[in-house]
Amino acid sequence: MKMSTVEFQDRLDQLSSVLNTFAYNLTKNVEDAKDLFQETALRALSNKEKFRPGTNFKAWLFTIMKNIFINNYRKKMKANTIQDSTDNLYYLNSGNIDITNKADSNIMMNELEKMIDSLDDSLKVPFLMHYEGFKYQEIADTLDLPLGTVKSRIFFARKELKQMIHERYNAAFRHREKAS
Repeated sequence: MKMSTVEFQDRLDQLSSVLNTFAYNLTKNVEDAKDLFQETALRALSNKEKFRPGTNFKAWLFTIMKNIFINNYRKKMKANTIQDSTDNLYYLNSGNIDITNKADSNIMMNELEKMIDSLDDSLKVPFLMHYEGFKYQEIADTLDLPLGTVKSRIFFARKELKQMIHERYNAAFRHREKAS
């Protein structure tokens, strides 16, 4: 027995919050999630006759949403692909195209992590907890320390890290100047 339009819409409404959450998990963006939900609802309503009663309605809607998301993702990736139809792939082989990578930032992060690791544990632990988002009072409670001690240890950790960074990168800069 086919589902009536009203019944179909009621079931869709009942699942709207779950579908919105799933859309956000896919897109990681509120506006994109709203668009994905609307497109899913529209596609489901326009294809309601394809739903077979007795099957899982929620799974059917999730499949529609996932397929729309994948298709949109593929369209975006295809739009970012450069098609070069020139002889010898002139545009792709020209030096005017910048290729970015994260090597510099990865190297710097590795160096910073080593600097943080070299801190004394009494400074490193509160500093890392603060970096991870803990509030001063939460750190004080967790480490069973006075609030002022936590604040000063984080301050001294920052000061020591600034000094290490200054020494490391000024030395590297001076070394590069001598080599030139």
